[in-house]
Amino acid sequence: MALRTLAAKKTLSLALGGARPLAAAARGVTTVALPDLSYDFGALEPAISGEIMRLHHQKHHATYVANYNKALEQLDAAIAKGDASAVVQLQGAIKFNGGGHVNHSIFWKNLKPISEGGGEPPHGKLGWAIDEDFGSFEALVKKMNAEGAALQGSGWVWLALDKEAKKLLVETTANQDPLVTEGASLVPLLGIDVWEHAYYLQYKNVRPDYLNNIWKVMNWKYAGEVYENVLA
Repeated sequence: MALRTLAAKKTLSLALGGARPLAAAARGVTTVALPDLSYDFGALEPAISGEIMRLHHQKHHATYVANYNKALEQLDAAIAKGDASAVVQLQGAIKFNGGGHVNHSIFWKNLKPISEGGGEPPHGKLGWAIDEDFGSFEALVKKMNAEGAALQGSGWVWLALDKEAKKLLVETTANQDPLVTEGASLVPLLGIDVWEHAYYLQYKNVRPDYLNNIWKVMNWKYAGEVYENVLA
């Protein structure tokens, strides 16, 4: 049992950023739950429609959570049986669905209604760091929009903090790969989902329009708090 519990905990090192741990006492497997939003589905309109937000949260993110938990249960059973082939086979599902949960949990926190301060540009230490590392806030937005638009297929564009170099970077990840797959020292401050399910119902195939408008509801206060906490 100790081996199985340890493996589950190592796998769940992915599951940061908004997860609410639940104990599956039957075999000691720690699973995750779909996080609540701090705003209504329609609160980000017109930048992001309420229908997109509802489907994105209740269907897509919920599916990642369900499939991740299922994979963890299967991993626990495979370890209990000593089935190394099954353990290896499950890694793809754990990475994809666990990454989907981690990424979306960050994404919801990165968004905020305009009436509550969404879209207000960053101030304080993060604002100064953006000016230093990118030249200006406008230059950062332009760079993230360009990289997000150019990303082939599905994935994410990130504003990252390299906590070792103490430098801001723009990174992209494919599919549902979490930012940590690009480097253990990278901390996600802000992530934009460029999967079609994040925008297609509203923006069709015009991803650049979605990228231009999402800044109107960006929660820079949250990003700034993460930045300062990491460097504290």
